[in-house]
Amino acid sequence: MAGSRSVVMGRPREFDVDEVLECAMQVFWERGYEGVSLTDLTKAMGITKPSLYAAFGDKKELFRKALERYTEGPADYGTRALEEPTARGVAEAILRGAVRTTTRPGGPAGCLGVQVALASSEAGRPAHDMLVEWRNTSALRVEERFQRAVDEDDLPRDADPRRLAQYVMTVAFGIAVQAASGLGRDELQDIADTALECWLQNGVRRTHTGRSG
Repeated sequence: MAGSRSVVMGRPREFDVDEVLECAMQVFWERGYEGVSLTDLTKAMGITKPSLYAAFGDKKELFRKALERYTEGPADYGTRALEEPTARGVAEAILRGAVRTTTRPGGPAGCLGVQVALASSEAGRPAHDMLVEWRNTSALRVEERFQRAVDEDDLPRDADPRRLAQYVMTVAFGIAVQAASGLGRDELQDIADTALECWLQNGVRRTHTGRSG
């Protein structure tokens, strides 16, 4: 077995790594982690199991690479949002981005993170743990961006960056859940707009009313 794998690893790859990884990402996005077997993945990717092992490692590592691709691709709105010049712009970009990404025409509804987060058995633990870290890292980056907004007087001095970040990320996650349940883009955008108004009332608007001290 080990000998046959080494032979495969020594051969030139007969497939485009980016293309097959894109296929794997779509499968995980649509069916979750526990919902797909290696046979399902190799069939969708158009490669053999030895080729999958050689190029990506096991299923856990394939998912890790698929999550990275998702973060840098469909979910890159989160990274780009942090570049907005105001805290309001950051929150709005995250919520609107969540709506767009989870309701893409022809694509899976919801987000990859939601689909995989529904895993409950021990078999899904590796993906679950990756997603916990993924979400925590994303929330921390938003919190740091809002802290910068406080430091730059874009948010009030008494604003709580952590609470505001958690609110935005929780709403974005909820949008993904509702999208996966079949709610349409227009309805989800209404939810995002309402949530943004609530967020504004808890921080941003006070920057325009002046501060003491």
